[in-house]
Amino acid sequence: MDNKLKLDLLRTMLEIRKAELQLAILYKHGEVPCAAHLYEGEEAIAAGVCANLNDKDCITSTHRGHGHCIAKGMDVKKMIAEVCARKTGCCSGKGGTMHMFAPEKGVMGTIGIVGGGMPIATGIGLALKMQKTDNVAVSFFGEGASNNGTFHESLNLASLWKLPVIYVCENNGFATSVSAARSTSVKDISIRALGYNMPGVTVDGNKVDEVYAAAKEAVERARAGEGPTLIECKTYRLRGHFEGDDCLYRTKEETEIAKQLRNPETYWKNCLIIEGVLTEEEYQQMEAEVDAKIAEAVEFALNSPKPEGEDAMTLYHTPLF
Repeated sequence: MDNKLKLDLLRTMLEIRKAELQLAILYKHGEVPCAAHLYEGEEAIAAGVCANLNDKDCITSTHRGHGHCIAKGMDVKKMIAEVCARKTGCCSGKGGTMHMFAPEKGVMGTIGIVGGGMPIATGIGLALKMQKTDNVAVSFFGEGASNNGTFHESLNLASLWKLPVIYVCENNGFATSVSAARSTSVKDISIRALGYNMPGVTVDGNKVDEVYAAAKEAVERARAGEGPTLIECKTYRLRGHFEGDDCLYRTKEETEIAKQLRNPETYWKNCLIIEGVLTEEEYQQMEAEVDAKIAEAVEFALNSPKPEGEDAMTLYHTPLF
């Protein structure tokens, strides 16, 4: 990675973190009219993977999708406006947090159904291959979704047809309130790739350099026509499953330790300072710029009108390819 990319990764992670913290405040003030599933603590995965993609590469996301949208280049103003159900949102306020689209940036949906994005990404991969492009599709999902039938069906077809799809499992330790140890038969989700004759790799999802490297190899492989890859990124969900979750299924000490030892922004910031790529003063300037950008996006959303009743009869459409 060159220095510009290293700094861009840090800025992307900061934008995701700052946006999520502001959305938590907006939720508490009643500006988010539906459940909010925040991505705090998992920013390195979205940043590291999407840094390898272009606008014509496609992703499918999950109910915890704000970070993927920002990392893929969605306008943060339109994203926050959509979460707040405003007419200026990316889907005119009709989709909300769990159904956001920006086809012009390759964001093919944050999908509220667990495991629902994998077959869509697989279908997109088939379309890209039939069109003879070198573009790829990426599906983000949690470890709980790897126990769904859609996971196994998607990986089987993608491997059989050598589709340009990268399956990214964000293993944050919990499927809602159930720990992976209680719900999943394997320690590492990546081992399941063996059953479908594709590469599988497990990386530290809190280290953006590890995520970036694994995604780079998988994307290059897919672009070359060599088929899919399964990447498992082990991370930790710093917030509850949703805003308002009492988190009684885990201890506060566990979460505090994770905040101190597994913070992806702190890790990468320290790496760049040690390398001489960044100074503390430059970091503070970057943070101030990101704060201003997110504050502007929040103001834009709150000053935007809400949809009217008659808007229910209008369609939102952008050509997919």
